[in-house]
Amino acid sequence: MPNMTIPLVDWSAFTLTRSQLAGSFVRILGYFQEDGRTAVQAIEDALRANSAAAMILPAHKLKSEARQFGGERLGQLAEEIEFFARQCVETHEAPDDYVDRVVKLRPLFEETLTEIDAHTNPLMQRRAGFGRRVA
Repeated sequence: MPNMTIPLVDWSAFTLTRSQLAGSFVRILGYFQEDGRTAVQAIEDALRANSAAAMILPAHKLKSEARQFGGERLGQLAEEIEFFARQCVETHEAPDDYVDRVVKLRPLFEETLTEIDAHTNPLMQRRAGFGRRVA
């Protein structure tokens, strides 16, 4: 399960990635949003099909991309799913013991995107109102 003591977004990692990507940041963040939704769907589909092997690659990719943008809690959950799926493949077991974790993946992914978007989207920042400081 995701460790709630781990921050949803590690802003120092996020800031580092943002500065390293510079002008490409928005485009690469868009890829993360698209690829992440695809990965979450692939993990859910693999679980429904009882295919641990099909869970490994999308979980690995989601883990890496989430952590690149500071999504530590999401990265941790994706890593747990990846390692469990690898163990299932090695032991020839079905991944059904991780239903509870996979069910938490999509809401955590969306929560992470919302948090990142709140810090990157100027339109969301303006919702505080004209002349008001954004927290």
